[in-house]
Amino acid sequence: MKIAYLGPQASFTQIAASQIFQNTPLLPQTSILDCFDAVASGKVDLAVVPLENSIEGTVSMTLDYLYHFEDICICAEAVMPISHHLLVHPDNQFVNKIISHPQALAQTFHFREKHFPAVEVQDFSSTSAAAKWVFEHPNEPWAAVANSFAAKLYGLKILHENIHDFEQNHTKFIVFSKQNSDLNIDIQPDTFKTGLLITLQDDHAGGLHQVLSVFAWRKMNLSKIESRTLKIGLGKYFFFVNIEGKWEDALYYNAMEELESIGAKVKFLGNYPEFLLRE
Repeated sequence: MKIAYLGPQASFTQIAASQIFQNTPLLPQTSILDCFDAVASGKVDLAVVPLENSIEGTVSMTLDYLYHFEDICICAEAVMPISHHLLVHPDNQFVNKIISHPQALAQTFHFREKHFPAVEVQDFSSTSAAAKWVFEHPNEPWAAVANSFAAKLYGLKILHENIHDFEQNHTKFIVFSKQNSDLNIDIQPDTFKTGLLITLQDDHAGGLHQVLSVFAWRKMNLSKIESRTLKIGLGKYFFFVNIEGKWEDALYYNAMEELESIGAKVKFLGNYPEFLLRE
C-alpha cells in the first residue's frame, strides 16, 4: 500500500501518519494539492493531510479540495497534540530572523513578541522545511519554529521549548482515498463520525435553517458545521458537516433524501473512525 502525506520529512503530518500506519513506507508531497492529485491519479492509495488546528482553525485548502475532487472519501480522522520549539543551529546562539509555516508563527505570536520583539519573521512552506533550512545554513543566525522530531533529524539545538501560546494546541488530520474502505490498523478508535458536504441550490431566507432542521428533529448531533465559498460569486457557499456516531442506515439515508428533497446537493464523504494520537 502506498501512502502520501504533506511533507517534507519531519512535518507534523508525517508524525501523525507514521502513528496511524506503523512500519509502512510514506511518500512526502510538497503541498496539500499534491496529496489530492496523488490519490486521484492512483499514484498512491491513501493520503494524510491536516484539516483543522485548535488555535488557527480550519485548513481551508483541505476543505476546498474535498469539495472539488470527485470520488474522494475520508477513511479516518486523527487528533494529535502539537508542540512548537525554537530551533537553532548548534553553532549559533544569536537569532536575527525566525522562520516557519504561517500557522506555526501565528501559534507562537505572544512568545515571539515577548522574547524576540524586534526579530524579523519569514513564512516557509512548512515547519520542517524551515528546520532543514537552518541546518543547511549554519552561518546564518536564523531560528526555526518546528517540532522535536525535526530537531533530532537535522541535529539542531532547542533554544526554547514549548513556545506555543496556548497549551491545548491540537491539529486534526484526515486520511482519504478514492474508495470508502476500512483501515486495517491496530489503533482503537475513540469515536465515529460522518462527513457531508452540502450545497444549497440558491440563497434564500431560512435555507440553512431547513438543512439544520433535517438533523435536529432526528436528534443527530452535529459536531461541526462550516461554510466555504464556492468561488463562483458572492453569497455562494458549501457547508462541511460532521455528525457524531456510527452510520445508521435508515436514519442517515432518510436524512440525505430529505436534504435532496429541499433542493440541497449532498456529497457523502464517509462514516469513519477518529483516533487520538500522541506527539
